[in-house]
Amino acid sequence: MAQKPKVDPHVGRLGYLQALVTEFQETESQDAKEQVLANLANFAYDPSNYPYLRQLQVLDLFLDSLSEENETLVEFAIGGLCNLCPDRANKEHILQTGGIPLIINCLSSPNEETVLSAVTTIMYLSSPGSGSPPELTAMPVVQCMLRFSLSANTRLRNLAQIFLEDFCSPSQVAEARTWQAHSALGIPLPRTEAPQQPRPRETSQP
Repeated sequence: MAQKPKVDPHVGRLGYLQALVTEFQETESQDAKEQVLANLANFAYDPSNYPYLRQLQVLDLFLDSLSEENETLVEFAIGGLCNLCPDRANKEHILQTGGIPLIINCLSSPNEETVLSAVTTIMYLSSPGSGSPPELTAMPVVQCMLRFSLSANTRLRNLAQIFLEDFCSPSQVAEARTWQAHSALGIPLPRTEAPQQPRPRETSQP
């Protein structure tokens, strides 16, 4: 288990968060980065922390971390954004800084928690009707949600069905179904949703 960040909780909320951000930027340890990002994502649950997190540019830190090869960092980063984007100011920042493509890319993650957070984040960023950025209901996203709506994972299936019903028009869903019928391509399901392949038996050497 990764150790907790070495910061003093008595320096005040802003000082504590600043110390976390500094540690994330300075440490070379992937374990320490994961622990710090997990802490920042947890702080994003509390709306009273939003002004501090915006001041410290934690939203940009989360967005930048979505491009990391480390799947754990991506999971915590999209989890943090998911916690932050119900707030209008945070939502606007994500939309204005080009965060949508980075978040959509998370739909193809092999990590199921990352995908769940990405779907939820897209729903928070969307507005029922015609008020959403068009990228959020582009054909690849709608096709992806159609596939997720058939997932064995109940949470993922339910979220995808809500997205299709509340944020997509019937014509968009119908068009996506037509495209799927003619193409096997699309955003893959998370790794845990893929059928398990039998492992070859190990043979002992004489």
